Amino acid sequence: MRRTPAAVISTLFFAAAPGTVAVLVPWWITGWESRSPLPGWAMTPLRALGALLVLAGSAIIVNAFARFVVEGLGTPLPAAPPERLVVGGLYRYVRNPMYVAVFSAVIGQAMLLGQPSLLLYVAVVAVPVVAFVRWYEEPTLRAKFGADYDSYRSKVPGWWPRLRPYRP
Repeated sequence: MRRTPAAVISTLFFAAAPGTVAVLVPWWITGWESRSPLPGWAMTPLRALGALLVLAGSAIIVNAFARFVVEGLGTPLPAAPPERLVVGGLYRYVRNPMYVAVFSAVIGQAMLLGQPSLLLYVAVVAVPVVAFVRWYEEPTLRAKFGADYDSYRSKVPGWWPRLRPYRP
């Protein structure tokens, strides 16, 4: 796929998928209402860490989507997958940086807003996401990229980033 159509499709998918999971649904759950379930002295560092997770998660999601367009010549959308296996950038540290980033952003919102209900939401969302990765994404990538994907998968963890970058 050419980069311009991939970028357009990725942008639309970005708004639809991570936008819904990390922005729209948390807003429906919380109304962006800030609470203080802990004493004030405990909430200040918690809110700061939450803000950091939201910002980092947002930056990582954007970076990972761009990597699909630039390196993979495709999109994260299963209907328009990348032509090349994406193993650069943040994918050198973890196989699923988009999902990890979305989860991190929502956990950050829970901390920032003092809304523990968002932690339950992340746990509920994680179940189908992990199942999708395990039973659709991984077999699909193995079928498309074969030994290259198997090698990458054996060296890069799916959910917890490694400390040193993977080098194919």
